[in-house]
Amino acid sequence: MRLNNVGMIERRTAVFAADKRGDREQVKQNLYALQRYSSAHMNADTGVLYLETLYEQDVEKARKEVQTDSGLGARVMREADAMCRLQFGGNYQAYSVCVAAEQRKYTGVNGTSIEVKLPNPELYRHTYFSPLWSPDFAGWTVLLAIGIALVIIARLLGLMILKLLLRRHYSSI
Repeated sequence: MRLNNVGMIERRTAVFAADKRGDREQVKQNLYALQRYSSAHMNADTGVLYLETLYEQDVEKARKEVQTDSGLGARVMREADAMCRLQFGGNYQAYSVCVAAEQRKYTGVNGTSIEVKLPNPELYRHTYFSPLWSPDFAGWTVLLAIGIALVIIARLLGLMILKLLLRRHYSSI
């Protein structure tokens, strides 16, 4: 089971490394490999994976698109970005919610709200679960250990019952 967990950690580390480099294609391939491995091996739950670098790149791209605009939307985005970046610099999900809330405070001349479309943070969050049992070396070993434990328990119960029967038989003699 330890080897299954080590294999998952290697694949998860590859995902994080590709995310740090910003290589979208490699992240996609590594996520697929991690998903396949986790779904086929017990004790290989990944926990929650956040692709922070890719999310930050997409937020930066959205921010630059708005900053090239010289209208009210650009000014609102700059103000929201400055305020929210100070409060939630490393937490991109909270940053996204803060920017959206700040943008809703302002309305345009025609009454429509000014909003910059930031990427959905949930698209950069991944979780993969492993099965309770899998037909690999660890799975068969666990079944064998359970079988041996059941045999030992059955033998102990048999010995206790035999001991009680012998006491009862010899006490009557």
